[in-house]
Amino acid sequence: MQSCESSGESADDPLSRGLRRRGQPRVVVIGAGLAGLAATKALLEQGFTDVTVLEASSCIGGRVQSVKLGHATFELGATWIHGSHGNPIYHLAEANGLLEETTDGERSVGRISLYSKNGVACYLTDHGRRIPKDVVEEFSDLYNEVYNLTQEFFRHGKPVNAESQNSVGVFTREEVRNRIRDDPDDPEATKRLKLAMMQQYLKVESCESSSHSIDEVSLSAFGEWTEIPGAHHIIPSGFIRVVELLAEGIPAHVIQLGKPVRCIHWDQASARPRGPEIQPRDEGDHNHDTGEGNQSGESSQGSGWDKDEQWPVVVECEDCEVIPADHVIVTVSLGVLKRQYTSFFRPGLPMEKVAAIHRLGIGTTDKIFLEFEEPFWGPDCNSLQFVWEEEAESCTLTYPPEQWYRKICGFDVLYPPERYGHVLSGWICGEEALVMERCDDEAVAEICTEMLRQDGVPALGLCCSHPDLLFPLSPAHAGAVLGRGHPPQVLFHHPWCSVVRPARGHVPRALPAGALR
Repeated sequence: MQSCESSGESADDPLSRGLRRRGQPRVVVIGAGLAGLAATKALLEQGFTDVTVLEASSCIGGRVQSVKLGHATFELGATWIHGSHGNPIYHLAEANGLLEETTDGERSVGRISLYSKNGVACYLTDHGRRIPKDVVEEFSDLYNEVYNLTQEFFRHGKPVNAESQNSVGVFTREEVRNRIRDDPDDPEATKRLKLAMMQQYLKVESCESSSHSIDEVSLSAFGEWTEIPGAHHIIPSGFIRVVELLAEGIPAHVIQLGKPVRCIHWDQASARPRGPEIQPRDEGDHNHDTGEGNQSGESSQGSGWDKDEQWPVVVECEDCEVIPADHVIVTVSLGVLKRQYTSFFRPGLPMEKVAAIHRLGIGTTDKIFLEFEEPFWGPDCNSLQFVWEEEAESCTLTYPPEQWYRKICGFDVLYPPERYGHVLSGWICGEEALVMERCDDEAVAEICTEMLRQDGVPALGLCCSHPDLLFPLSPAHAGAVLGRGHPPQVLFHHPWCSVVRPARGHVPRALPAGALR
């Protein structure tokens, strides 16, 4: 990074003209998630003093949202630190002792995880059967072999044939089915069970990719995704602690909360020295491009800066304030860019960046937390995975609205119970997740409980009580916990995940900041 003392040395650089006259360059950072806070912290450490952060929401952290209930902290948003070797988040957490609040058992296995390392996933069918462990292991080995094949197209430049339609889902489904059907040792009943398991694995893959369907993910670019080596970790005191560490040392006046940006007027350096070409707006009406004045009653040009000065960039906020700057760092999510890029930048972005926004895909992945007084699963169970036997021959995993619950791939057992209690965390993604969010809490809780009773309880041979503690719907009211004996409720956080995958048929050209899970 260039230090502030040398940032204005080039007189030929239009973004640097006038910096020496004004002294310090002015930098505006849009977004106070991890990327925005890290950028701001780095700027301040390099000696930049004229820095402003604009955050649309009422809190910092972006997709990180930790909720404390009792002695445990639950993650509505980003949950894991994926990998430790060279992972800056891991090293920051480790250096500040955030990974030390663990039991001896967790530390002895070298990881902090929401899963029990010694446990196994219990695969349960909609007929109330638990799939035998040997069948699960056989299918898992087969699936992993095919998954490795999907990586070769990008990593080794392997050409994609027309039959696969450049789709991870289409390729995987066909390859797995052929191998299962060609196996001379399995009886037909076992083959059908493995075909149904494949569909469940693809639902998990959709959640991992934050896509409505894994069919939409590009096969030719799938192998570009790489994992950082090392174990997966969580922060027992909450992922929000990483946010707080990044925010330390950033003066309070630097970050402006509840400050959504309407438009970034950039590439003004070639214009003659003057104020930005922004039409003033009516006071109290921030949704139209006509009128005069702003919320304070001042002219939009009267923000305390000399309109004869040349500013390369001007940030226009929803409250009609305009903020001139020498540089702007944009850290908004891909979802925001997809929704607003046509109006968010003036002039419009270069075509290659617009193409990158179009080619990258991002969807919705939701969590459902259920707490029970006593577990109906055994100590060897670290997750409950749902397999619908009738889906063995299905070519799609899209469901009608009234069957949204069939997109739930499973429930993870939060570990250890000494910290979290007896809690299950369910996963659902895509359009079905959006349908679920429109349902009332009681209906979702009842459906999830019925799924567990129908599929899990008979298969595990145990008793399932009604969950008596759940999160309310709105993240803003996540601390309002219902008392025991009341109807259960559910929390939805939309979206918690910003995994970015190339859309089917495309190759990514650029990645926005802040991909977290």
